[in-house]
Amino acid sequence: MSPTIEIQNLTRAFGELIAVHAVNLSIDAGEVFGLVGSNGAGKTTLIRMLTTLLPPSSGSARIAGFDVARASREVRRRIGYVPQLVSADGGLTGRENLRLAATLHGLPRRARQERIEEGLETMGLTAAADALVQTYSGGMIRRLEIAQAMLHRPGVLFLDEPTVGLDPTARHAVWNLLGDLRARFHTTVLLSTHDMQEAELCSRLAIMHRGHLVQSGTPLELKSQIRDGATLDDVFVRYTGGLVEAGGSYQDVARTRRTATRLG
Repeated sequence: MSPTIEIQNLTRAFGELIAVHAVNLSIDAGEVFGLVGSNGAGKTTLIRMLTTLLPPSSGSARIAGFDVARASREVRRRIGYVPQLVSADGGLTGRENLRLAATLHGLPRRARQERIEEGLETMGLTAAADALVQTYSGGMIRRLEIAQAMLHRPGVLFLDEPTVGLDPTARHAVWNLLGDLRARFHTTVLLSTHDMQEAELCSRLAIMHRGHLVQSGTPLELKSQIRDGATLDDVFVRYTGGLVEAGGSYQDVARTRRTATRLG
């Protein structure tokens, strides 16, 4: 069986800056795959190319057999995407946000209401469905955004820093939800994170540093390559020369803080 996500020498340059450099990666159906690295490592740029939001400078990527550059419409039909920045409209209710998402995804009218009600129930949002999203907690907003991304039953779900700004209880709830989606729909999940506790929950990881994919494997494999009792922080130090942190540029830090504030 061919991989659900197949990346070959994928590169993205912004002038002289190479944000993603010749990445090669293969991800099978049903995996929860994590991209680990500090802000500015190239994780978001890679995800934006895979979700057809940014054209590659060179190389190729295929999602469910479709090329992200040549068959972008087919790719978008098969993916869901939750960006780091808050994407739900705070001036609408949860139900209204889902109705808008259902329209944008092109769901048939006869299926929309059933999918919306199912999404609200699955995400534990039925009681708050008719409240304005600006009154939601951070965890509720993330669950609503995942519901939006899953309305059309995509085979692949992309999540960019899915739990940034959330408290431990909300983070745990989001991870339980992702596990349920994987079990119920066999969804392939690709997420970016700089949180090593979150990375431990992935089936496999790829470490990115300055645009390069420097190592990959299961969390256990990566730790065993270092020494007995090693942590993922130790792994990151070995392959990048420093501890993972939410560093990056001024824009990276500002974006992360805006998201954390809005999810509050």
